Amino acid sequence: MTRATSLLTCAAALCVLSTAAWADTTTDDKTYELRYQFKPGETIRWRVVHLSKVKTTVAGTTQTAESVSKSLKAWKVTDVTDTGTATFQHMVEEVDMRSKLTGRQEVTYNSRTDDEAPVGYESMAESVGVVLSVVTIDPWGKVISRKDQKQSTVTPNKGQITMPLPKDPVKVGETWSFPHDIVVPGNDGTVHKINARQKFTLASVKNGVASIEMVTVILTPVRDPAVEAQVIQQQSQGTVRFDIAAGRVLGQQMDLDKRVVGFAGKTDTSSLHYITRFTEDLVIGTETVANADAKTTAAKKAEALK
Repeated sequence: MTRATSLLTCAAALCVLSTAAWADTTTDDKTYELRYQFKPGETIRWRVVHLSKVKTTVAGTTQTAESVSKSLKAWKVTDVTDTGTATFQHMVEEVDMRSKLTGRQEVTYNSRTDDEAPVGYESMAESVGVVLSVVTIDPWGKVISRKDQKQSTVTPNKGQITMPLPKDPVKVGETWSFPHDIVVPGNDGTVHKINARQKFTLASVKNGVASIEMVTVILTPVRDPAVEAQVIQQQSQGTVRFDIAAGRVLGQQMDLDKRVVGFAGKTDTSSLHYITRFTEDLVIGTETVANADAKTTAAKKAEALK
């Protein structure tokens, strides 16, 4: 290779690298309008799996509590206005639950196969197959009204009914937030109100599906480990997949792995390790928890928590 050819080759390579670097740093200026969309009379179902493992150590004694909850959540849409505001009945149609505590036998309840619920699961059994609440939300997920028909203990996260969406169109990389207060009791009998917010980021859009990252940001300083031990159990972090054209959540996965030392108050050696995974997947057709179990990766998720 001659000197001139070598120089030309290097110049070409530098040009390619420069172009690639420019392409990597540019951003898509396209904006996306995120809105919920519903049709009167439709029923939307999600298969929900909630796994948790809580390991506590106090005065040298360690105890582990593990639970697995599978359920079929349903929204039965009763009305949709011209502006897109929708009213629906929130229900849980099926549950399959199990829990285990160190030194005790595992407790299970399956609403499809068990005639009676074991002690501690009675209220959960009563919440299956009935209207838990009637909710009205606008196209951005803001709750206009909510009337609870029955106190539900089936779903692990009560409060915000769905992910809030931004009023204005957003680009990939842009964020929006939603204020979220956490109220927990302290060891001294006082009640603590912790200011927080849920931060959302449009991470990417591919094939019409928006990938939205979510994290709970704690704004109020928490210095009491006993309070912190409760606060961490109400935090979330993960990704939501949203179908832009259909206007609904396709699925989500939230993972949390937090540890608090000194939560018992009596000794600094006390500790709490909280691990949880929450997944939700849109059900297509008439799939139920029973036939969906063959497809779910719940076993692998449970293994990941060990």
